[in-house]
Amino acid sequence: MLQKIPDFGKKGLQRYRSGCNKAYIVPGHERHPTPNYPCKRIVKTMKQIALYGKGGIGKSTTAANLSAALAGEGLDILQIGCDPKHDSTRMLMHGTWIPTVLDLIRERGDENITADDVVYEGFRGVRCVEAGGPEPGIGCAGRGIIATFQLLERLDALKGDVIVYDVLGDVVCGGFAMPMREGYAQEVYLVTSGELMSVYAANNIAKAIARLSRRVRSRCTLGGVICNAKNIEGERELVEEFARRINSRLIAYIPRSRVLQVAELQKQTVVEYAPESDQAAVYQELARTIHRNETTSIPTPLEMDELESFALEFVQV
Repeated sequence: MLQKIPDFGKKGLQRYRSGCNKAYIVPGHERHPTPNYPCKRIVKTMKQIALYGKGGIGKSTTAANLSAALAGEGLDILQIGCDPKHDSTRMLMHGTWIPTVLDLIRERGDENITADDVVYEGFRGVRCVEAGGPEPGIGCAGRGIIATFQLLERLDALKGDVIVYDVLGDVVCGGFAMPMREGYAQEVYLVTSGELMSVYAANNIAKAIARLSRRVRSRCTLGGVICNAKNIEGERELVEEFARRINSRLIAYIPRSRVLQVAELQKQTVVEYAPESDQAAVYQELARTIHRNETTSIPTPLEMDELESFALEFVQV
């Protein structure tokens, strides 16, 4: 069943850290005298969203353009790349590979790291962080996400009008599921194309959301499905129907465009490189839709045989 989520305020709110987790309160209110007390004041939380999807589906490109478009609305944006490839924020940083949190922790130890070491300002003032991952062949990739969140909270840097988490979604292990599991990502958006394996990954993430939504600490729900098109025949209809069957909706159809490739060669987002283009308009509309979204759902994912039967309905054999 679809449910309403609270209205999220814009700027002029202060971090409220005693009793109301990851929340903001209007200036002038004192801290609550009892830590962890269930506060009854009118508190507005920052909007925290996560983009999950199969590797290579264009999730990071979507996240970077979304952040750029949100910043264009005058919002304070923090984007956190939660992928060992650590390329989520590169177009916002004009091609610069910023140091990852996990690399810095390995080099210095977390006690010797400041916010300026890990948070970098990109296009339109978007604050950029990359979690990073372990050295190839060893360690847990999800560890970078856990270490990043712990460090940002210690540095009081996990704040903004909107936080965008860009998360790898091929496997929803404990580390990659942390933004959902621990209550950081309150709205999850599935990025998929009409290809079967991309839809399969999106369906797996929907399973994780449905399971984690039952946990007390988790507040994650499904905000909608984004189709990052591969120009497959009937693709929009397929993804739209998939969204409907898992108790959600298609909130954006992003067409494949050459301007996107050219912008990335110029090490820029489309929103920066070609702000008047049709492609930029798509990202700007997506930003407005997500920022104003007040309707989320608990997904009802498909079983594997249902998913295969569903795909056959849209494929010409």
